[in-house]
Amino acid sequence: MNPHIVYVGPKPFMNYVTTVVMQFSRGANELIVRARGKFIARAVDVTEIATKRFLNRSVGVKNIVVGSEEFRNPDGKTVRVSIIEITLARGAPSSAVIPIRVESTSAHEAAVQEEQAA
Repeated sequence: MNPHIVYVGPKPFMNYVTTVVMQFSRGANELIVRARGKFIARAVDVTEIATKRFLNRSVGVKNIVVGSEEFRNPDGKTVRVSIIEITLARGAPSSAVIPIRVESTSAHEAAVQEEQAA
């Protein structure tokens, strides 16, 4: 696992904010806040609170990636879930328009693209 990725999930909200702040306090220049499904809104909130309240706007959003992932759940069913990756960086503008890159990790979509290219 990359030490500069914070995976947002069901733990208490401030755990993630504290982790983001500590990573930058320890010298990280860039960090990714990653979440999927129902935790996407929490990842956005963690990013906003960490950068604006605790890091005093010294860190900003560098990039945002949204997409989806496919995986098998415990029942063996293939499930697709939305993801977000918010890249934070020192010196990035804290209030700017950020281009969003959309990607998908779907094997089906990759096969369709290969067929279209052929």
